[in-house]
Amino acid sequence: MSNDITTLRCRIERWPIAGSFRISRGAKTEAVVVVAEISRSGHTGRGECVPYARYGETPEGVLAAILGMQKPLAAGLDRRSLASAMTAGAARNALDCALCDLEAKCGGQRIWTLLNRPAPSPRSTAYTISLGSPEAMAAATARASHRPLLKIKLGGDGDPQRIAAVRKQARESELIVDANESWTPHNLERNLAACEAAGVTLVEQPLPAGNDEALARIRRPIAVCADESVHDRASLDGLRERYDAINIKLDKTGGLTEALAMADAARALRFEVMIGCMVATSLSMAPAMLIAQHARFVDLDGPLLLARDRDDGLRYDGSTVYPPDVALWG
Repeated sequence: MSNDITTLRCRIERWPIAGSFRISRGAKTEAVVVVAEISRSGHTGRGECVPYARYGETPEGVLAAILGMQKPLAAGLDRRSLASAMTAGAARNALDCALCDLEAKCGGQRIWTLLNRPAPSPRSTAYTISLGSPEAMAAATARASHRPLLKIKLGGDGDPQRIAAVRKQARESELIVDANESWTPHNLERNLAACEAAGVTLVEQPLPAGNDEALARIRRPIAVCADESVHDRASLDGLRERYDAINIKLDKTGGLTEALAMADAARALRFEVMIGCMVATSLSMAPAMLIAQHARFVDLDGPLLLARDRDDGLRYDGSTVYPPDVALWG
């Protein structure tokens, strides 16, 4: 894949969210994604990423970073050498996934065959309940109580009341919680106890990244998952005393190539693995389906939160998500 790459195209897209999506850091009504397309020899590979302000990313900055790789790509840069040319993040994710897609199309095989991975099978995904008042979250949960796995966004003050209200409306669902760094060492044990009382299975990132040492000093009554505290393989060191699981997101790892390696490394360290996502279209979710095959928790509900998905999107049957067709990716 050296000198045949002829074009790199990139654009910002905006996809309306059905209603709004709220976490502890704020709310949004649209998903802003950046799509990269790499073409050669009559084939085009696509990748989608979500710039995340939490990590200092903007859509315009990510767009510029992707377009800045035009000359290296034309000179033969491929996904195997991409990691040494770019830092992990959204821009590299879009290019890595586009290169994977292109390699599969040029080789006439599905990407999992080329990567020597098992063909993905359907998986059950979590469905997210946005942060709100206990009453609003209870009402949203009642509408989703038929789903087997619910991910509950929490936000600090009042979280014991929120999770109790949610559980009353979802007697049978497995519950996982995402605090998005909103708890403090002072309310950590109280909030964990409330989650334990509600039968929550997992709590994501209760404390701010870089200020999570309290997790190593307490008895954790339920499993705690690192999200903002973990990005790629290099960030796994030192997490075992504080966390029981890690959330792998391709926008953090900088693409599928690193995500697969990170999942293998995490399992070797005996972390439970979650595959997560940002709110985005099926083009973002499709590569993550390869990680989902061996993940304990699958959270790939981004398209379910949109007012509409892109053409040829992933098939969702209730909470069951199916692998991508060739027309979408890979």
